[in-house]
Amino acid sequence: MNGGHLQIVVCAAGPAADVTQLISTAQKHSWTAAVTATPNGIDFIDVSVIEELTGAAVRASYRASPGDRRSLPAADALVIAPATYNSINKIAHGLADNYAMTSVAELIGRQVPTVMVPFVNAALAARLPFRRAVASLRDEGIRILLGPEDDWEPHPPGSGKDRQRAFPWTTAFDTATQLANADRSAASGDGKSR
Repeated sequence: MNGGHLQIVVCAAGPAADVTQLISTAQKHSWTAAVTATPNGIDFIDVSVIEELTGAAVRASYRASPGDRRSLPAADALVIAPATYNSINKIAHGLADNYAMTSVAELIGRQVPTVMVPFVNAALAARLPFRRAVASLRDEGIRILLGPEDDWEPHPPGSGKDRQRAFPWTTAFDTATQLANADRSAASGDGKSR
């Protein structure tokens, strides 16, 4: 599919500073993009650069004032990257304690094709709650780029800064477009539209 809208949710991890790579990749393929950040994730990104690049405000809170309208854009795909240990567990358990998590919950509920790219160390990834969360999200149809088949593994504790440069932004976009294409084909094949 050429063109579409990519909703991006960034969490508080080092690779978030490089989310412009994902935005640029999307734009090269005629996609628009918008970024939402978790409350801690907002400190990891350059909001003004992202807003200039996307032409859309970066959202990290529900609304500026009670009268403001809160609505999610129609999204063809959702990429949650980097996804932290905390956010992955929240999403799996349906916790929506901030705007980013509420947005993710709603977009998943709308059955928007979703790709998640964890950025966790091996000690956190070994925890049973994390493994259960990943399994639960995969059961729900979320494509999680994690494991040898995705060439993306948890990093050793304390090595996150070195691993940040290898973050698979292009793979995340390619996977999201594949899911969006499959979703669009399925919708047009049975006469349904979203």
